[in-house]
Amino acid sequence: MAEQSSVYFPTAIYYAFKQSEVEDQGVVSTGWATFIQAVIDSGFEINATWPMRTEKPGRMISVGTNALANSVVLSCRKKEATAEVITRAEFVRSLKRELPPAISELQAANIAPADMPQSAIGPGMGVFSRYKAVLESDDSPMSVKAALQLINRELDEYLGGIQGEFDPDTRFAITWFEQNGIGKGDYGVADNLARARGISVDSVKHAGIVDSAAGKVRILARDELDHDWDPEEDRHLTVWECLQHLVRQHEKEGISHDTAVLLKKINTQAEAVKDLAYCLYDISANKRKDAKEATAYNALIADWTELTKAAAAIHDTRGNRQTRMDI
Repeated sequence: MAEQSSVYFPTAIYYAFKQSEVEDQGVVSTGWATFIQAVIDSGFEINATWPMRTEKPGRMISVGTNALANSVVLSCRKKEATAEVITRAEFVRSLKRELPPAISELQAANIAPADMPQSAIGPGMGVFSRYKAVLESDDSPMSVKAALQLINRELDEYLGGIQGEFDPDTRFAITWFEQNGIGKGDYGVADNLARARGISVDSVKHAGIVDSAAGKVRILARDELDHDWDPEEDRHLTVWECLQHLVRQHEKEGISHDTAVLLKKINTQAEAVKDLAYCLYDISANKRKDAKEATAYNALIADWTELTKAAAAIHDTRGNRQTRMDI
């Protein structure tokens, strides 16, 4: 295929994941890494990877079998004959330079958080596979599996770096959630964490994010948040609170009029809210292993395009009787 491929058109390769690959080792599974290695060894560059939802979760046929989970399309081109050999350090520097803007573009395209690791492989492998070889410190060629691990590490660093752009109360909540979920923790630890961000526990409590009593601090669950909350009236608005209210409304009604109204009211915080959803998905899925919480953030992003369209069609958010939607 590589020998016969045209320089004018990419070659698309369709790869079907098995449940065992996804659940056991994810995108760095042996089968997946071996397949990518074979594609590169044949003379292809991998320029993009696009996940496709082709299988319905919970199908009866999948119970107790090695059924398909989802699929990935690889966009490939023939490698240049003049491809160079580089070192591991040069590869890492190229990743740090090229991967963040590529991930930012994927986020702008509303790629679901669950699909981001597989999507980020494309631009990451684009860097790795355009070279003849990437040499480790002992001059041995770097394996695809090692390259995938570095790509995933850069993705984690990118998502972690986003946190610095949020308000201090939200940054406190992210760290506290990562450490404790919605469980209780010691006030002294919370106080030190808050002070490191230039705020106090009372500030986070005033923002409506946490409860503090009897020497313990905990993040409020979504169901505990003020049901009469209005972002346009909130004088201590945080990205955390905006996201949690939006997720609660989306869990309740999906892409509805009320969900679109809430997104419209969040207005200038909308992009930060989406960024936070990516961060909390990563924490929930990969660090806290909380599938239910991760699913809530993933579902919101999956519907983000339709929600923003519905929100854009709303001309007035001052009340249901005065709100019009041109759909």
